[in-house]
Amino acid sequence: MSTEEKSAAPRSLAEALRVRDDVSLAALLRSRPDLITPVPTDLTQLATRAGTRASVVRALERLDRFALQTAEALAVAPDPASYGELLALMAGDEEDPAVAAALPRAAALLREQALVWGADDRLRLVRTARELLAPSPQHPSPTGLGPTVREATAGMSPGRIQEILAAVGLPSTHDSVSAVSALGGLFADRRRMAALLAGLPAESREVLDRLVWGPPYGQVTHDPAAHLRALLDRGLLLPTAPGTVVLPREVALHLRAGRAHRAPEPVPPPVEAAATHRPQVVDATAAGQALAALATVDELLKEWDEGGPSVLRAGGLSVRDLKRTAVALDVPEPVAAFWVELAYGAGLIASDGEADERYAATPAYDEWRELPPAERWARLAGTWLTATRTPGVVGGRDAKDRTLSALGPNLDRSAAPEVRHRVLALLAGLPEGASPVAESVLARLRWERPLRGPQQQRETGTGAARDDDLRSRIARWTLSEAELLGVTGRGALAAPARALIGAPEPPRPATADDTGEPEGPGDKLPVHHHRTPPVTAPPSPAERAAATATAARLLAPLFPEPLDHVLLQADLTAVAPGPLEQELADVLGVLADIESKGGATVYRFTPGSVRRALDAGQSAADLHAFLARHSRTPVPQPLTYLIDDVARRHGRLRVGAASAYVRCDDDATLDEILADKRAAGLGLRRLAPTVLAAQADPAALLEGLRAIGFAPAAESAAGDVLIARADSHRTPPRAAPEPVPDGPPAPDDTLLAAAIRAVRAGDLASTTPRKPGPAGEDGGGEDGTPGGTLPRTGAAETLATMQAAVLTGEALWIGYVNAEGAASQRVIAPIRVEGGFVTAYDHTADEVRTYPLHRVTGVAELADDAG
Repeated sequence: MSTEEKSAAPRSLAEALRVRDDVSLAALLRSRPDLITPVPTDLTQLATRAGTRASVVRALERLDRFALQTAEALAVAPDPASYGELLALMAGDEEDPAVAAALPRAAALLREQALVWGADDRLRLVRTARELLAPSPQHPSPTGLGPTVREATAGMSPGRIQEILAAVGLPSTHDSVSAVSALGGLFADRRRMAALLAGLPAESREVLDRLVWGPPYGQVTHDPAAHLRALLDRGLLLPTAPGTVVLPREVALHLRAGRAHRAPEPVPPPVEAAATHRPQVVDATAAGQALAALATVDELLKEWDEGGPSVLRAGGLSVRDLKRTAVALDVPEPVAAFWVELAYGAGLIASDGEADERYAATPAYDEWRELPPAERWARLAGTWLTATRTPGVVGGRDAKDRTLSALGPNLDRSAAPEVRHRVLALLAGLPEGASPVAESVLARLRWERPLRGPQQQRETGTGAARDDDLRSRIARWTLSEAELLGVTGRGALAAPARALIGAPEPPRPATADDTGEPEGPGDKLPVHHHRTPPVTAPPSPAERAAATATAARLLAPLFPEPLDHVLLQADLTAVAPGPLEQELADVLGVLADIESKGGATVYRFTPGSVRRALDAGQSAADLHAFLARHSRTPVPQPLTYLIDDVARRHGRLRVGAASAYVRCDDDATLDEILADKRAAGLGLRRLAPTVLAAQADPAALLEGLRAIGFAPAAESAAGDVLIARADSHRTPPRAAPEPVPDGPPAPDDTLLAAAIRAVRAGDLASTTPRKPGPAGEDGGGEDGTPGGTLPRTGAAETLATMQAAVLTGEALWIGYVNAEGAASQRVIAPIRVEGGFVTAYDHTADEVRTYPLHRVTGVAELADDAG
């Protein structure tokens, strides 16, 4: 490198950032949004923040596997390292072509994210990342490599080092530094090292083979065997503590043929297609699931319409209430937890906030029910896609070993939205109608985001991925929940869901299946994506609304038209061969009980259900007319008799509030009640031939008489029959729970542009050379660069300098203290000075501002070569 090139090379991360253009800085801030929270004052502060431990850990954990392997290789490479040295560590002596092809992308990614800086001949890993990834006795390297010869011999006596030199055939030296250098040079020389290893016994080679891929540490006795003594004498194993030896890094790299990693993974694993279906079949299946999802959520909300389960003291549903909900919905408990959490996330249910706190539907539920079915589904699917609450963890244990309950606290997992979106994006990358092999999806996600951060990797080492990591579990839940919700059909992504995530048009499959039959397991269609998904700004509310509207528009034609009829049968059942109109479904849901659900819903009429309709204010004539109007078959005679029989007895008894009373025109009926032993608890006594008084309240009296077998009706104080239907219980207006973000959100383009402008302006203010003031009071260094103090001049000198700058148009460096007492330095170009104020173009803020002169601490001129 020439002298000019050396002088131009950046000497720090801040200098490396300073030569970047705005596009490169925007890419850095977009991928690491924590760096602009808040916006740094200049590039030096940005570089300092980029090197903090928390920020570096977050950046490393978001690297793909190969980029992380590249950073791990740089951590064990010389500092600085050339690109050739890095390539040798990654590709090995065999120069793996796949690794060589992928390495430029990985190196560029590390440099883009400010984890690596410097030219290709002087690559430097930021210090914090090196500390996290470099090997140490307490924290083994993810590469499995140990310390270098220099590090391992740091506490060794000079005499012992000379003995090792003699054992390997090297001449003695006058000092330990040159001796260690000579030994390291021998171990790094492939030809001489091969000759040295060839003279070892087989048992010694076996020991090295066991340590070569890590961990590099082993135990020896105070009197080691001959094959171990041969390794110790030659420095191929070096002592680090009493009874502990380590394999030096240079020796391990020779045995590994130069590779830092046992299995570099330069290419992401492909997502494989398990089977392929016709797109029409996928969309129709997904639409059927979407319709069933709407029915399930509606059934859940109707179940809680008059007030749902109680809220636990710690929040959430009790295990018993979740079981009851699962039985009512006829689904397993984990699936019931999913539907409950989905309705809660969409703002359809919430706590009512009463003293006896219960869950109930919200006013938003009534608005949701008025929407067309496709729009209702799109709202549910959009909620699921962005929610951080994760129902899959319900039933697990939290950090304090407490059971996690549905609707309770501590269910938020900030990674959930990203994983869900990425799983669906991977499905969108398959040929149209293709369903994935679940394990291939998980393998791809593990490659894109390695399972463990650097700290956890040190604790557990590298190796096979675990199946119980959170991201993999969320991915598995995503695949099953997407099928429940109708986002996928037969495992393949449906067209409405593709629009919901903003995916492009699907690629055509390699082989068309005109019959629509799924392909066999062996007919897999690998799809390669060689780039990590870019970090983009989250969609705006308008973009989300547009995507939701498009998904609803695509789904609407797939839904069958709602039916206005049912099929009545002689066994007191009615069959709905498809989805019913909302009004018909509501009335039928009161008049009959749902016996079975599915493609066709079966309703059963019972005396209790008919009485429920009569209690709701319907008359027998109304029910007969309703059934005749909506039945495609004649009304069966048994059903007619059932309605007439229940109606005949309904309301013969009247219950009112005296404390409570019963009246009936037939005194024989009252005699029958008084004679019934089951009525003893009601405290009845006769007030008149047609009136009984009771000690129980009206509601208890109603229930008691119905339990005996009568069908009383409630009446008001005026003697009018009351409709006994309970009012729907609604909570006050509640906002849906907000997702818990995974760190700062990705900034949008407007914020990025403003942040870069502010950082560059602040950097200009802090780095522009100033002319030396009297007695060196400019606060700058000997080279004219800014120092750590603000300029200080008298009021008269400040005013004169400002007025002169207005005439000449020159920029000035000022110190300024705002109304809160915060001091800052700025570069301004004065435009006007009058009335105790200076109006100037502020390069730091990139706008024209007015400053009170009494808040300016001092002023200094910029050097002539400040540009």
